[in-house]
Amino acid sequence: MMGRPKITVVGAGNVGGTAAQRLAERDQYDVVLVDIVEGVPQGKALDMAQAGPVCGYSTRVVGTNGYEETAGSSVAVITSGIARKPGMSRDELLATNAKIVQSVVKELIARSPEVILLLVTNPLDAMVHVALKVSKFPKSRVIGMAGVLDSARMRAFIAHELNVPGPDVEAMVLGGHGDTMVPLPRYTTVKGKPVSDLISKDRLDAIVKRTREGGAEIVGLLKTGSAFYAPSASAVDMVDAIMQDQKRVVPSAVLCEGEYGLKNVIIGVPVKLGRGGAEQVIEYELTAGERAALEASATAVRELCANVDRLMM
Repeated sequence: MMGRPKITVVGAGNVGGTAAQRLAERDQYDVVLVDIVEGVPQGKALDMAQAGPVCGYSTRVVGTNGYEETAGSSVAVITSGIARKPGMSRDELLATNAKIVQSVVKELIARSPEVILLLVTNPLDAMVHVALKVSKFPKSRVIGMAGVLDSARMRAFIAHELNVPGPDVEAMVLGGHGDTMVPLPRYTTVKGKPVSDLISKDRLDAIVKRTREGGAEIVGLLKTGSAFYAPSASAVDMVDAIMQDQKRVVPSAVLCEGEYGLKNVIIGVPVKLGRGGAEQVIEYELTAGERAALEASATAVRELCANVDRLMM
């Protein structure tokens, strides 16, 4: 039992709590769940521990309101922040969540100087920018979870459209997380076949649009919250890729310094994930249209990050 790597999840709300549960069920890590609300992380941790004998895992899950227990974490998944409410733009979340992420990152890196930071808090690309700035970590160790979720949504819609198993569909979504995301139907396949051979262009366009609005669709249905099953699954998928040194290429939000012609901007691109974190950005061939869409997405992210810098002066 000794010597399991430690994964910290900050924020014990729906995304964080479910991520901790999924990590516990892996039976490969020690899990620390941190939240400012007294009793909530402790209660959820106890509940997860008690599910262990039934589900067949013996993961140690610790719930805490402080950060002492996070010392020596390999990866920290940051989900803390206020959630988007119906009608609220991602930008309105900006000031509040930037301050929360700033303080969380300071607490984590003081105790785990080698940790890899995996950001889930929205607005995603801007929060990666904040974490990078505060931590002064190399860019390989500050990664945003967005593209895995966006492509999971696209894969689910395509699987439903074609009545095939979800895992048979591979999709790639680049760009910022939100209205400017850039789905790549050309790199989207079903059992290796290009999706454009299987679905008409107008149906595919509708799927791309629904993918882009995927988060808002769920917020609209739930009324009092946002998505958490797919986001937590996507974050844990990235934790596994890192901790198991899989070298798997998944879309992740990282700082680009020339890749895809993008300089000094955090944006979703295909990244090889392994024990070093975001080990390499993989450059796909893009059409002029896809490149222009990625540029537009980068411009939107730059504006968001400039706003963050202004708010955090």
